[in-house]
Amino acid sequence: MRLKNKYTITSLTVIAVIGIIFLCVKVFSQDFSAKKVKVGFIYIGDTSTAYTNNFFRSQLELEDALGSNLEIAAKFNVTENDCEKALSELIEEKCSIIFATSYSYENATKEAAAKHPEIQFCHATGKATHEEPFLANYHNFMGTIFEGRYISGLVAGKKLLELIENGQVERAHAKIGYVAAFPSPEVISGYTAFFLGVRSIVPETVMSVKYTNTWSNQIIEKKYAEALINEGCVIISQHSDTTGPAIACEEMSSKYKKTVFHVGYNQSMTDVAPTTSLVSCRINWTPYLIAAVKAVLRGKKIEDMIKSQYKANDTGFGFNRGWIEIIGLNKLIMAKDSDTDIEKVIKMFKTDSLTVFQGNYIGVNPFDDSDVWDLQKPFPENKTQSAPAFCYVLKDVITIEN
Repeated sequence: MRLKNKYTITSLTVIAVIGIIFLCVKVFSQDFSAKKVKVGFIYIGDTSTAYTNNFFRSQLELEDALGSNLEIAAKFNVTENDCEKALSELIEEKCSIIFATSYSYENATKEAAAKHPEIQFCHATGKATHEEPFLANYHNFMGTIFEGRYISGLVAGKKLLELIENGQVERAHAKIGYVAAFPSPEVISGYTAFFLGVRSIVPETVMSVKYTNTWSNQIIEKKYAEALINEGCVIISQHSDTTGPAIACEEMSSKYKKTVFHVGYNQSMTDVAPTTSLVSCRINWTPYLIAAVKAVLRGKKIEDMIKSQYKANDTGFGFNRGWIEIIGLNKLIMAKDSDTDIEKVIKMFKTDSLTVFQGNYIGVNPFDDSDVWDLQKPFPENKTQSAPAFCYVLKDVITIEN
């Protein structure tokens, strides 16, 4: 009788455990799959511009990953002055998480976060999470794009060296140009990393920079690129949103037989510059978008979900997490062994064994002449925040043109 009772109790215990496990699995699976979240996006441009198109690409990948759990509300062509209105509309539409994708949206986004603690606000490219007031529902995120810029410069440098060795360019006249949007840390950090990548191959290189003072104007960007080419620049890169500089390089090469090549940003530009566009780089926003939305679905903190390395509500990674990508590598025109060197440097970035901002240079802050950085002491870019912080123009080797 005791043996029979023992078996009965054991059987009932096993059945109970199985039942509990089944119930837990069912509850947790329903908890995630049955939930819906409305996600808002605010874009500075539309999909015809490289920056917004690159971000929109990640929005689509988010939808592919979590589509059954999502409802999307997106606002395009939102200026800085219209950001507050766009945020209000997304709040009224009951968005649980809002991604503000332009640097210029930061103030309005943080103000909205302060008023609506029930909503998660994620701002790309900013740093206000490190400044008071500290808000639990306000977040910054960005990829360490200086890594991609440096490698793009490496590819450009190898092409420049090839031109020198072929007698098409004199080493003493190794000059490159850069079409830049604004004199902000993000832009200055980017073009400096690009320049140092070129200089790692051709140490005599100098660079001229023209600011468009707009993120997206194809006419101005193309015009400035043409001016740089006419000044003797043989490589043109950009931190601007249109294909204007790439088109300028292609036209100046094909129509006027200028020796010039192009390096792009955010998208491959080989479609508009097939004989001159060498390479591009981009931030892959997808890992953050997916992690942030999953956190909202599961009621978790975003930075716990993605394991951020920063103290504030801030997240940023590079090649080590697939947040930075090299795209549009044009094997028809790139210099020999460029792809091999790219892989070597990517491995160095992944192992944190390459410091970009260092060397025999003096950098001066364009907003404060008394703020000087001697790069004999390496500058630790992105060590404490995801937003670029390097804001120094290198004396004697980089010229800012009006």
